[in-house]
Amino acid sequence: MSPKTTSPGALTTSQTLAWRNAVFAIFALPGIAMASWASRLPTIKESLGIDLGQAGILIFAIAVGSIVGLVASSHIIARYGVRATIFAGLIVMAATIMTVGLGVTFGPSFAIVFAGLVFFGAAMGMTDVAMNVSGAANERAFGRNIMPIFHAFFSGGTMLGAALGALAEVAHVPLAMHVFAIAVLIVVGAIVATRFLKSEHVIDDSGETLAASDHSRSWRGRLRIWRDPRVLLIGIVALAAAFAEGSANDWLTIAMVDGHGVTKATGALVFGIFVTAMTAGRLGGVFLLDKFGRVRVLRGSFLLAAAGLLLVIFVPNPVVAAAGVVFWGLGSALGFPVGMSAAADDPKTAAARVSAVATIGYFAFLVGPPVIGFLGQRVGILHALLVVLVLAALGAIVAGAAREPQLRPA
Repeated sequence: MSPKTTSPGALTTSQTLAWRNAVFAIFALPGIAMASWASRLPTIKESLGIDLGQAGILIFAIAVGSIVGLVASSHIIARYGVRATIFAGLIVMAATIMTVGLGVTFGPSFAIVFAGLVFFGAAMGMTDVAMNVSGAANERAFGRNIMPIFHAFFSGGTMLGAALGALAEVAHVPLAMHVFAIAVLIVVGAIVATRFLKSEHVIDDSGETLAASDHSRSWRGRLRIWRDPRVLLIGIVALAAAFAEGSANDWLTIAMVDGHGVTKATGALVFGIFVTAMTAGRLGGVFLLDKFGRVRVLRGSFLLAAAGLLLVIFVPNPVVAAAGVVFWGLGSALGFPVGMSAAADDPKTAAARVSAVATIGYFAFLVGPPVIGFLGQRVGILHALLVVLVLAALGAIVAGAAREPQLRPA
C-alpha cells in the first residue's frame, strides 16, 4: 500500500507508525526502571537496615522528585520539545538508578539512596509528561484511541522489570550489578527510540499547526487550565487510578512478604502477577472502551480494583490474595491512560491539560508512600491499604468527567 498522509502536509502513514512504535518503546523503559527498583525493595530495606516508615521515606523521595519533574516539564517541553525532553529524562533515569544501586551496595548510605531517588523521580516525572504528550499527538495523528496500548507497554515494561527482579533475587545477583544492566538497556533504548519521534505539534485538518492556536503555551494560559473544573475532575480520576497502581508498585512485595508470610522471591513474583494483569487490562481495554465508553469502563474498573484489594487485605491465604492481585491489577489498568486521553480531547490545549492532569495524578505518589508507610507501622501493611479503597470510590463517582466528546467522522 502506498504511503498516505495523516493530514495535509503532515506525516506519511509509515512515519506515523514508526513514531507510534518508538512511543511504545519509550513507555516501556520507565516501567522497566521502576519495577527493577520496586521488585528489589525488600532487599534494599534489608541492606539499609530500615523499617517500613523509613522505606516509605525512600518511596516519598521518588514522589517529591516526580512532582518537581512534572511541574517543570511543560516549560522544558515548550523550550526544547518532546524529543529532547524524553532523551534527557531517560539518560538521567539510567544514571540515577545506578546511583541507587551503588548507595545500597557500597556503604550502605541511606542519604545517597534518598538523593538518587529524588533525581530518579524528577526524571520519571519529566519523561512521563513528555511521552504522554507525544502519545496524545500520535493518537490524534491516527484519529483513534490507542493511549491504553501505550500504557500497556509501560505495564509490559514493569512486567519485564519485575521478572528480572525476581530472577535476580533467586540468583542472588547483587543490586548494583542488576541495576547496571538495566541502566545500559535504558540508554540504548533512548538513543534508538528517540530518533523516530515526531513533533508534538501535529498539523490539524485545516493545515494550521496546533502550536499556532494553542493559548496554553503562555504562562497565563497554562494557569487558566487549572481553573477548568473538567480538568480537575479528570485529575481526580487519574489520582485515584495512580494511587491504586502506585500502592501496588510501592508496597505489594512488602505486603506479601510481611502480611502474608511469603518469601521475597514469591513477593516479587506476585508483583509480576499484578503488572501482568495491568498489561492485559490495558491491551484489552481498547475494545471495552469502544463498546461501553469511558464512563462505564472507568466505574467498573474502580469496583474491580476495590474487590481485589478486599481479598488481599482480609483473606489470610496467599493463593486467594494472589487472585485478588489479579483483580486489583485489572481494575487499575485503565484509569490513568483514559485520563490522559480525556485531557487531550481538545488538541489545541492538549499539552497543558495532559501536564495538569498528570500532575494531579502524580500527587498520589507524593502522599501515598508516607501515608501507607505511616499507617502500616501502626495497623499493619495490609490494613493500611484500605486507604486505596476510599480513592477508588471517589474515582468511580467523578468518572463522568472523562466522557467522550462528539465522535469525529472517520
